[in-house]
Amino acid sequence: MGEERMPTETTPNLPYFASGMFAAAADREFRETNSGTTQLTEAFHTIMDELLAESLTIDIEITLLGPEGEQWANRRLLGTAGEITDRSILDDELLTTQLLNINLEPGHATVTLVMQTTAPHSYSSIILRSIASALSSRIRADRIGEDNVWLTATLNRASAASERQSTLFHLSKQLHELNDVNAILTEWIICLEMLYPRLQKQLYVSQDHLCPDIPVKPLSLYESDHLCTRAFMEGCIVIADEGTGLQAQSRAAAVPLKGKQGVYGVLHLIPQQQRAISTSDLDFIGLITETAGTAFENAQLFGQTVRLVQELQLINEITHRLNQSLKLQDIFQYAADELTRIFQAEFACIVDLDHDTNELVVQASTPDHFLNERLSIDYGFAGLVIKNMEPVLLPDYRANCPVDSVWMDATEARSLLACPILDHGEAIGAILIAHRSPNYFSYNNYKLMQVLSGHIGLALTNASLHAEVRRMVATDHLTGLFTRHYLDEHIAGFQKKDACGSLVLLDIDNFKKVNDLYGHQIGDDVIIQVSRIIKSCIRDGDIAARWGGEELAVYFPKVNRDQAIHVADRICRKVSEETSPQVTVSCGVSDWAFNEAKLSVETLFYRADMALYKAKNSGKNQIMLG
Repeated sequence: MGEERMPTETTPNLPYFASGMFAAAADREFRETNSGTTQLTEAFHTIMDELLAESLTIDIEITLLGPEGEQWANRRLLGTAGEITDRSILDDELLTTQLLNINLEPGHATVTLVMQTTAPHSYSSIILRSIASALSSRIRADRIGEDNVWLTATLNRASAASERQSTLFHLSKQLHELNDVNAILTEWIICLEMLYPRLQKQLYVSQDHLCPDIPVKPLSLYESDHLCTRAFMEGCIVIADEGTGLQAQSRAAAVPLKGKQGVYGVLHLIPQQQRAISTSDLDFIGLITETAGTAFENAQLFGQTVRLVQELQLINEITHRLNQSLKLQDIFQYAADELTRIFQAEFACIVDLDHDTNELVVQASTPDHFLNERLSIDYGFAGLVIKNMEPVLLPDYRANCPVDSVWMDATEARSLLACPILDHGEAIGAILIAHRSPNYFSYNNYKLMQVLSGHIGLALTNASLHAEVRRMVATDHLTGLFTRHYLDEHIAGFQKKDACGSLVLLDIDNFKKVNDLYGHQIGDDVIIQVSRIIKSCIRDGDIAARWGGEELAVYFPKVNRDQAIHVADRICRKVSEETSPQVTVSCGVSDWAFNEAKLSVETLFYRADMALYKAKNSGKNQIMLG
């Protein structure tokens, strides 16, 4: 040390002992933790090292005491210039204590600097104050640095929270603007993938739902202790450790996708590279998923509303169209075409129950080679739904085949939706639609088919009743033959499109004697017998009618006079041979041709009637031409 830097003594009687109280910039955490002590002692030793580099002739010992008087640090500075001798400091030499009240933050604890010296110096007090000031400055600078770090971290956390809130707001706005559930699920998963790319994600849904843009699996509820099952049943986030040892840190989580009305699915999260999901990240994922669940539920409700409106419009339109036609075959074909269009099916089939033969008759079908096929009443899916009077929804015919079906085998279809056609609680037929893809029809299709089948059944019943009324009007109650009015209408129609035709009038000979001899009941029975013989001798396209009383008529479309006479002759012979009591008939024949003068229906009947009159007057049981 050099003497040229020694300060000049101005106060010769300074005390041998001086101490300074230093108000440290340390809060309660700083005072009560080892980190604060270490920080202060390191600053103290740094200042002492700097003093050693100065050329001072001094012999002092400085001790740093804590708030409770405990010693934190101690250093001695010994100079060689002058006549300073090294000797111990005696207790009786501690004359006064000088307090250096440097309070950095009022109300905080203080630390004490104790300086002991063997000889008084004018600059001892200055050294002590300089050390206290430097120490205070160092601590303040460190505290400011720590505060800056803490403030930076706080700002970063606030910025991250603000970004998360902004992300959640924009995602919520975007999701609630969508009305398509697939779009909502896709946007939700894409957002999570962008925010957390290192998380493995798998979405399980509890409903019959397919999303083409993201992988979706059905949620199985058979394993009650499974993580996703628990999250679905409890409706809250469930966390579980996976593996043991180091892998135990990799926590899997199941986050329910729920709305106000229920839980719709579960998002399974598995962290990669043995990294656990933080609580803040899990809470944020929960908020995002809750937002997606609400939007998903709203979209579903919107979709259900739109679907219900569409279904009501569809039902109204189909009912109107079905009631426009009173022809059974038209209704069968229209219903098959509309069902194929509505459900986007590839194949459709409608069968009707024939109560006379107790068989199922195919009335409409794609492919059409099944038309008019007759099946046993208990055959296939049609027989199954008619027997149980309940619809059947079959996801995969190949995987689960409860009954045999030649129609399903021929079409190679896998998905099936079958429904009975009911009329006042009685099955009168069945509807079947199919598709070659498995799991094609949904439960909504199932419910809609039930509604539509009821309206189709009502339309078929009305058409059947209408046909029955028309049949009763056009059919003679006693003989089952057509009425005269029906015959007149059809002859007029045939004359518009055919090239020729023939009419035969028949009259039972001596019928009054039969009634007088056997009674009117036997007389009616004779008319019935003759009518049956006529039916057995004519074709399906020929029209047999009761002209009035015991007079009968047969019209033969596209048949000339000679062919009509041949049929009339066969009828006469069979009547004479097969009736009991035995009777005979007389016949009058008339015809028309396109290349001749056009005859009206009345003229055609008049000519046949005149020919019949001739046959009756010529001895009966014979045929005359008109």
